[in-house]
Amino acid sequence: MRAANDVKSGNAGSAAVTVRRCLVNVGVALKTLVRPARVLPVPPPLPSLRQFAVAAAAIVVFLLAGMFVFDAAAINALPRLPRWVVWFFQEITDFGKGAWFLWPLGLLFLFLAALPRTISRFSQGVLDAVMTRVGFLFVAIGLTGLMSAIVKNVIGRARPGVSGTVDPFLFDPLHWAPSYASLPSGHTTTAFAALAAIGMMWPRARTVLLVFAVLIALSRVAIGAHYPTDVLAGAMFGMAGAILVRRWFALRGLVFSFGPDGALHQRPGPSVRRIKSVARELLA
Repeated sequence: MRAANDVKSGNAGSAAVTVRRCLVNVGVALKTLVRPARVLPVPPPLPSLRQFAVAAAAIVVFLLAGMFVFDAAAINALPRLPRWVVWFFQEITDFGKGAWFLWPLGLLFLFLAALPRTISRFSQGVLDAVMTRVGFLFVAIGLTGLMSAIVKNVIGRARPGVSGTVDPFLFDPLHWAPSYASLPSGHTTTAFAALAAIGMMWPRARTVLLVFAVLIALSRVAIGAHYPTDVLAGAMFGMAGAILVRRWFALRGLVFSFGPDGALHQRPGPSVRRIKSVARELLA
């Protein structure tokens, strides 16, 4: 009985150590993420307030034109879609939810943070590089999705048919209800943030990711959950968010960096062979 108690006590102690190590490493990662930006080389500046205002005004005009020309026409045309098309989009649309990306990335990040560091310095560097890349994807997709959720509730655009009619200009700002959270499309924001973030690190995957993102965007309109301008806004919001997160990481030398010419580059990452080598060392 005492031996069994000792085993249980040892397991509990080991679990506590693992949790503590995970929390410490997550804390270190957060401190690294919020540390002051590096000043050399000097990165290109962000657009000025005037440039930003002009761009924002152009986007608003573009979306307003789309509301007049496309939104009501697109929703009114949905009943003419073949049933198999609607069924297909209904089946795939939920793959645009952030949980499909954030749960795997978050659990992988915590798993990496909990791994023991009783390995060679080289292997520690490989683990840190992988952990940083996973963290970048989590922040680029998760933070962008969070900001989209806030913006869409502040804007308060009604979803198609909420009032019993198709009214693209029905708004109730700060309503904070799903029926008045149409602009921008959250699913589309997530899909295009994933397209941008993953595509930044693995350019060869961009074609597949683009097909995925476009299908998610089309599905939101096809099932009547959003207007076309909602998904257009979501696509722009998702890509812009991922680009801004990349800049934040680059200013701190994480995953990306600015070259002497001010151009942004991805820092060399560990190869699959090196990752396998570290895994064998951890299992030894």
